[in-house]
Order: sequence, then C-alpha cells, then structure tokens
Amino acid sequence: MTLQQLKYILAISETGSMNKAAEQLYVSQPSLTSSVQELEKEIGIKIFNRSGRGVTLTNDGAEFIQYARQVVGQFDVLAEKYIRKENIKKKFGVSTQHYSFAVKAFVEMVKSFDTAEYEFAVRETKTAEVINDVATLRSEIGIIYLNDFNRKSLTKLFNSNGLEFHTLTKCSPYVYLWKGHPLAGEKKITFEQLADYPCLSFEQGDNSTFYLAEELLSTAEYPRMIKANDRATMLNLMIGLNGYTLCSGIICEELNGSDYTAVPFDDNNEVMEIGYITLKNVILSETAEVYIDEIKAYLNI
Repeated sequence: MTLQQLKYILAISETGSMNKAAEQLYVSQPSLTSSVQELEKEIGIKIFNRSGRGVTLTNDGAEFIQYARQVVGQFDVLAEKYIRKENIKKKFGVSTQHYSFAVKAFVEMVKSFDTAEYEFAVRETKTAEVINDVATLRSEIGIIYLNDFNRKSLTKLFNSNGLEFHTLTKCSPYVYLWKGHPLAGEKKITFEQLADYPCLSFEQGDNSTFYLAEELLSTAEYPRMIKANDRATMLNLMIGLNGYTLCSGIICEELNGSDYTAVPFDDNNEVMEIGYITLKNVILSETAEVYIDEIKAYLNI
C-alpha cells in the first residue's frame, strides 16, 4: 500500500469515474485501474463497484476510505510544515455548530495569514457533519458542545471516528432572544415563562437523534417549536415571532448585531461544556494552533 494509491482512490471516490480521476491525476486509465486492483488484492477487500454508469464505494470501501483520508490528510499537514514551497496553497478548515464566537475567532485567525497563500473554509453546520468533517479531515477542527444528556452518545461517536474532545469552557445556559421580547428585561427566565413563545432549534436532518441537538433540553415538551438551518434565519425569527433559543450566552455582537440579548436560564442543573474535536494523535497545523488561541483569547481562558 502506497500513499499514491490512497490518493488514487480518493480521486476516484470524489469524481465517481475512472476516466475523470485519470484525467485529474494525469495518469492513464489502465494504469489507474491496475493500481486500484493491486491495492484491493493487497488489503483483501473490494473498494469500488464498477458499472457502465461509473464507480461507487462498497461498504468495505466506504470504511477504508475514511482511514485513507486521514492518512493523506496527515501527510499534507506534515508536507505543509516541512516540505512544501511557498507557492503551494495551504488549506485549513473549521466545522462548527452555530456559534458566532467560533466564526469571530476564525476571522481573527485569517487576519494573521496571507489569504493568497491559503484556502480557508469555515462551515456552520449540523452536529453530525461537524463530526464527519473532522473524521475525514475535511476540517481540521470541529467546535461542539457536551452536556450530561448527550455526553455518552457523542463520546461514543468520537471514539468510533478516531476523535478526541478538548474542553474550552463550561458555562450555564442562557435564553437568547431579541431586546424587544416581553421577557428580555427579566433577571432570570424559567421554562414555564417560555411556554407562550416558539422555541427555535437548528435542524439536524431527517435521521438525527435528540443527542445531536445543539440546544439544551432537546427532549423537553415544547408547546411551540420552529426549526431553522442557519443563524441569520434564526435571528430573523427571534424578531418576527418573539422566538428564543437556549444557548451558552457567549454572544458576538459584532456578527449577530446588537438587537439581541442573553438572559440567564433558571435551571441550576444544566451545564454546557464547549470544546473542539480533532483526530486523535494528530499534529495540528500552525493555522489550527492560531485558531485555538484566538478562541481562548475571545473566551478569556
């Protein structure tokens, strides 16, 4: 098994075609096919199903390619640090649940580097996709939270994907709403007080479970519930419908605007533990280190 063979199967998987992959890799199709067959014979599994419509991953191939991405990704990190010349663009990506402070830290991190030399990406996305992005090295860092309810299930997901969780901060929950909301002036807000207002929740997909929810008390019986899939829509619904969401209280006004406020949620039992996930035993890039430092600076930790 060689690094070149791993790069070959990644290209085939991404293009879905032997022909397209061969063109992209600047190799002949017979040479590419032969290399894949040799790899399949060596590892004892069939990676691709081949048909007139192209190629698709087998079940064994789908599992194998996750490890292949990790190996190739880690090689790229090493090459970035020790081998590559200045004219080759470096890559850095972050996947995060919907936290404005994570985006703010990303903005500050980017300012430390020459954007002409990098391909940067920040992805506010679903919980499962944050985990998958880091597991497949689509992103180097994932921002996510744990609490007593989801900890066991998410930790199991982390372990099965070869990930580890690093704590950044622990905080009590807040109710996030707009400043014109009837409850905005309260010193604390109880769950009962929220009954007349819609709870806003980030959509996690058709196959999601309560453990993947970004909000606390995901199993609670909410009389009114509205789902959204991006932060801007969520903020608009707060104003238009007097909606609210339960959050960490770590708010970036520069990105969200000054029309919103966070009021302590009256539940002493709930604690949010916010942190970041990485692949286990990885060498973080310089970019990732700067990003984590920017988050810590923003959180004053």
